[in-house]
Amino acid sequence: MANLKEVRDRIQSVNNTQQITKAMKMVAASKLRRAQDAIVSMRPYANKLDQILRNILANLEGDANTSFGVERPVERACLVVITSNRGLAGAFNTNIGKAAKAVIDGEFRELAEEGKLTVICIGKKGYDYLRRRYSNLKFNTNYLDLFDDLTFERTEEVAQYVMDAFDYGTYDKVVVAYSRFKNAAMQYAQAVQFLPVVKLEAEGEDNFLRADYIFEPNQKELLEYLVPSILKNTFYKFNLDTNAAEHGARMTAMDQATENAQELLKDLKLDYNKARQEAITNQILEIVSGAAALEND
Repeated sequence: MANLKEVRDRIQSVNNTQQITKAMKMVAASKLRRAQDAIVSMRPYANKLDQILRNILANLEGDANTSFGVERPVERACLVVITSNRGLAGAFNTNIGKAAKAVIDGEFRELAEEGKLTVICIGKKGYDYLRRRYSNLKFNTNYLDLFDDLTFERTEEVAQYVMDAFDYGTYDKVVVAYSRFKNAAMQYAQAVQFLPVVKLEAEGEDNFLRADYIFEPNQKELLEYLVPSILKNTFYKFNLDTNAAEHGARMTAMDQATENAQELLKDLKLDYNKARQEAITNQILEIVSGAAALEND
């Protein structure tokens, strides 16, 4: 059994760790409240705009069209991976990395092997995860620190870059891997197609209805403004979702770590009491033995 000093040192170390995890849980909870309010208020608006966009693109007639809805043979692709810059969030970053890896090893396998897949990393953890596993990917690391100041203007810059690259033919398909926030304990890592825009009828949705929109001033001008605007909002939603999911995952992980530390403290204190009792018992035995030896003399 470990001596008393070793057990005391371990108890002190676990106590210090528990104080840190408690503080990190409180910080994560504070950030989560703001992040959750942002995504909860944004999501209905973004989802409705996305539905309108896909409905419009599914019902365009004549010469009216937008390049963002045109499907073409995929010769070059882009994968946007949205993770956090820091760890201590359980399996949050790993799950997003696995979702991205599934796309790379599946749909984009041949492109990755040929060096025709570009990965745009938002957050350092996704970059570290994929860099260790793939040597033939092209990485764009210009936006690693996006979450340090998450605003619509900053995400708009990334979305505009991706949209321009798709419009110019640099990429034929763009997929985004991110984490969809549900609540503090539940986040879902997933990969979704960003470009070209998936039309409603292409998904076989039962509630698909032919759109009957009135365009003013005219359809072409409206599409030139509306489509990029909706896409930027959708991309912003991906980042808000991931941001809220990160803080929720970290709060849950730190709460679990605090509970584990408490359980470990119980075991260590029990070991300490046993070691202390053993030391006292040995001292008593030494005293009794010494007294008995003096009586025999």
